[in-house]
Amino acid sequence: MGTVLPTSNVVDEAQNSHKDVDVDVDADAGALFVLKSKGSWVHCGYHLTTSIVAPPLLSLPYAFTFLGWTAGMLCLVIGGVVTFYSYNLISLVLEHHAQQARRQLRFRDMARDILGPRWGRYFVGPIQFAVCYGAVVACTLLGGQCMKAIYLVSTPNGSMKLYEFVIIFGCLMLILAQIPSFHSLRHINLLSLVLCLAYSACATAASIYIGNSSKGPKKDYSLHGDAENRVFGIFNAIAIIATTYGNGIIPEIQATLAPPVKGKMFKGLCVCYTVLTVTFFTVAISGYWAFGNQAAGLVLTNFVDDGKPLVPKWFIYMINNFTIAQLSAVGVVYLQPTNEVLEQAFGDPKSPEFSIRNVIPRVISRSLAMSVATVIAAMLPFFGDINSLIGAFGFIPLDFILPAVFFNLTFKPSKRTPIFWFNLIIVVAFSAMGAIAAVAAVRQIVLDAKNYRLFANV
Repeated sequence: MGTVLPTSNVVDEAQNSHKDVDVDVDADAGALFVLKSKGSWVHCGYHLTTSIVAPPLLSLPYAFTFLGWTAGMLCLVIGGVVTFYSYNLISLVLEHHAQQARRQLRFRDMARDILGPRWGRYFVGPIQFAVCYGAVVACTLLGGQCMKAIYLVSTPNGSMKLYEFVIIFGCLMLILAQIPSFHSLRHINLLSLVLCLAYSACATAASIYIGNSSKGPKKDYSLHGDAENRVFGIFNAIAIIATTYGNGIIPEIQATLAPPVKGKMFKGLCVCYTVLTVTFFTVAISGYWAFGNQAAGLVLTNFVDDGKPLVPKWFIYMINNFTIAQLSAVGVVYLQPTNEVLEQAFGDPKSPEFSIRNVIPRVISRSLAMSVATVIAAMLPFFGDINSLIGAFGFIPLDFILPAVFFNLTFKPSKRTPIFWFNLIIVVAFSAMGAIAAVAAVRQIVLDAKNYRLFANV
């Protein structure tokens, strides 16, 4: 699959027919102030790494509990190959339109221009917003959970509740939300890249340490449940892996590149997937090897057994602090599409970016958006189930299906070429998979509904 890259004559002719052009786009405040086109391919690599290589990768051992070794590794490899391929397809489509003097800065712009205005406004736009805002809520909740983990190790009988830690993390995010543009995050996202390598290395080391000690659980790799539960578990695991690989903001990241953009996104993706390969596979393999079918939804949870750390306390503090720090970067990256929509609605492109006219609405709207996300995270500590549904309805269409559709409609490759049929297979296969994964996610929500309680201290 890795050799089926879009290098057909159709693509070459389309890309070579025009020179890269620095194109003026519609002068809306969202494009001018949030999606500034000033970055290099290195900065693009930082943004991509932060948006994909995030703490949800710590749930990969849990996904393996539904799949086992063979299917788990296969899904992990397929997810990596298909998303790398799909993100390159999106990049090629964006480059083509930029060369045609129609540079697209947002996912909904692509859908509007390629599929029609209704697709951008009523389908892609709302789905992308739900995915990105859901990621902000999930990061806020996970940040609060990591803070609580540190608290319980240091104060086992402490009385603070989960929602209190979620609010504390939300306050940190409230400050970071005021960073004006996507490009302004480049140094934060460089630190984020280092942090994801750090906590992945720590998680791998801890899993190996516990797996080789007598403290760890007995290794059991059998699949739990009857045939029905196993089938639905497989599709739940697929949704988890799809969400882990998901991005949903490739056009917005490419919009941060300074023209000409040709070839820069591929270099950024190579940076990202180098980090991704190291982190995803080491954490998934070591975590599932150490804990088997007892792997928790977040592998860090396995490092504490009945309130007793299985690794030194300082190690628990360190890995959770690394995770918290990167979660703040991931959350603020996925807040950018929301910031762009708010800026477009309330900003004035004719006034300076830091004028009172623009600063006051920016601070108010972003603070309100982050406050709402924090309240949702505190209210719904079982957001993981809901996030699986968002992944099935959101990440699979945006990252697996639409890129192939956009490419075939833009370049119109001949039906005699392998790339046409390969893209069609991706569209059909992942459409069916997404539908089944959505049903599995709804089923899991119904099964877990009896445990739901607002502001639960889980």
